[in-house]
Amino acid sequence: MTSDNKKNWLLDVLMLPIGAITFFPFYLIIINTFKSMQETAASPLSLPKRWIFSNYVTVFKETELLRSFGNSLTITAVSVLLMVLIGAMAAYPIVFNPNRTNKLVTMYLLAGFMIPFQTTLIPLFQLMTDLGFIDRLYGLIILYMGGAVFVFFLMMGYMKSIPKELPEAAIIDGCGVGGIFWRIILPLLKPITVTSIIYQTMWIWNDFLAPMLFLNSKSNATLVLEVYSAKGEFSVNWPLFMTLTVISLIPIFVFFIVMQKQIVKGIVGGAVKG
Repeated sequence: MTSDNKKNWLLDVLMLPIGAITFFPFYLIIINTFKSMQETAASPLSLPKRWIFSNYVTVFKETELLRSFGNSLTITAVSVLLMVLIGAMAAYPIVFNPNRTNKLVTMYLLAGFMIPFQTTLIPLFQLMTDLGFIDRLYGLIILYMGGAVFVFFLMMGYMKSIPKELPEAAIIDGCGVGGIFWRIILPLLKPITVTSIIYQTMWIWNDFLAPMLFLNSKSNATLVLEVYSAKGEFSVNWPLFMTLTVISLIPIFVFFIVMQKQIVKGIVGGAVKG
C-alpha cells in the first residue's frame, strides 16, 4: 500500500465517526416522525415498532403549511434576486472605474458589513415600525436586501480578474455602460453568481430571527416560524413537531443536493479568479 493510499484510508476511518455524529440528529428527527407520542417518549432512539404515517397527514391538516411555504418561497426568491443584481451592479463601477470616491464607498460598505446584525436590532425595529414595514413580506424583503453587501464583495473580487480591455473594446465598438454590464460582464460572473444565490438562499430560507421580529401575523409566517409555533400549537407533541421540521427542511435539502456541483464549481472558480 502506497503512502497516498494509507493517507486516504486513514482519512476515511477518521471521517466515519464524524459522519455518524453529523447524521445522528437527522436520524433522531426522521425516525420519530413515524412513531406515536408514547413510543417517542419511551424509546426515542429505536426504530418504530409500528411505522405510522398519520403524523404527516395531521401536519398538513392542522397547520397552514402551504401558505407558509409560499411566504418563504416568495421572500427567498425575490430577496436573492435583488441582492445579486444590486451587488453585481454596485461592484461594476467600483472595479472598472477606480477612484477616490469609489474607494471611500467600499470602505463604508466594509465598515457596515463588519457590524453584527444583532447590535442594530433596536434601532432597526424602530425604523421598520416608522416605515410601516412590520408584518409585511415586502418589508422583510427590503431588510434582506442588506445582504447585497456580501454579494458585492464576492462580485468585486471576481470582477478584478476580468481583463479591463473587454469593456474598453466594447466602448470603442459603441456599446454603452448598460450594454457592457448586461452583455459582457454579467455573463462572465456566472460561477460567483451561482455561488452567491446558493449561499443567500440557504441563509434566508433558514433564517429565524428576522421573521420572528418583523412578521407578527399567522398569514405572513414563514416555514421556520411555523415550526417554532408548532410547539405551542401541538402542546409539545414531539412526533408532530419533528414531522413539521422534516417537511420544512426538505425543500432546502433538495436545493442543496441539486446545486452541490455548482457550489464546488463556484468555490473553485472564485478561488482561482480571486
